[in-house]
Amino acid sequence: MKDRILVTGFEPFGGDRLNPSREVARQLDGRRVAGHAIVGRCLPCAFGAALPALQSLIGEVRPGIVIALGLAGSRAAVAIERVAVNLIDARIADNAGAQPIDEPVIAGAPAAYFASLPVKAIHAGLREAGIACEVSHSAGTFVCNQVFFALMHRLRAWPEAKGGFIHLPPLPEHAALHPGGRPMALEEQVRAVELAVAVALTRPVAAHGSTGSID
Repeated sequence: MKDRILVTGFEPFGGDRLNPSREVARQLDGRRVAGHAIVGRCLPCAFGAALPALQSLIGEVRPGIVIALGLAGSRAAVAIERVAVNLIDARIADNAGAQPIDEPVIAGAPAAYFASLPVKAIHAGLREAGIACEVSHSAGTFVCNQVFFALMHRLRAWPEAKGGFIHLPPLPEHAALHPGGRPMALEEQVRAVELAVAVALTRPVAAHGSTGSID
């Protein structure tokens, strides 16, 4: 089923009523991009449940591309993640009350994986469309990074499939809970992820040019 795209979001966590990643996945579910059907699903924000849910979805959908989404309340733009690290170091408890510290995502796995999506091409495509975006080199050490790392570990055995992670900024409705971020309307976030899917399908080779930083 390589003509299917899996987009996952997370349920709300950390006191939020909303999670834009869940709402974006819901809105994209059933849409078609370049002849490919998007399957949008929600993952639990819990270390013990997120990975089994992800593995089940990949087995069920057998997608050609997987884009996992998450909320980063401190972000001011859509952040295309480049690197997943084999580390869980939870600053807060997950929705099941677990707060693992200094644990690997997968014992014995490599220290890190790169996304196999065309990260720079997606970044360029979103900028061309006037969408605030950035390339990020850290997906954190919470459930988002856990899912990102486990996804890339799983796709090692499925090299024809591509995968990666995108962090979304807060919605205007709950910006007060995230004063460090810059809110973005849900419609704009949906447009950004749909365009990311289109770029991944039609511009599979990474763009050139630096998206790095000196700090």
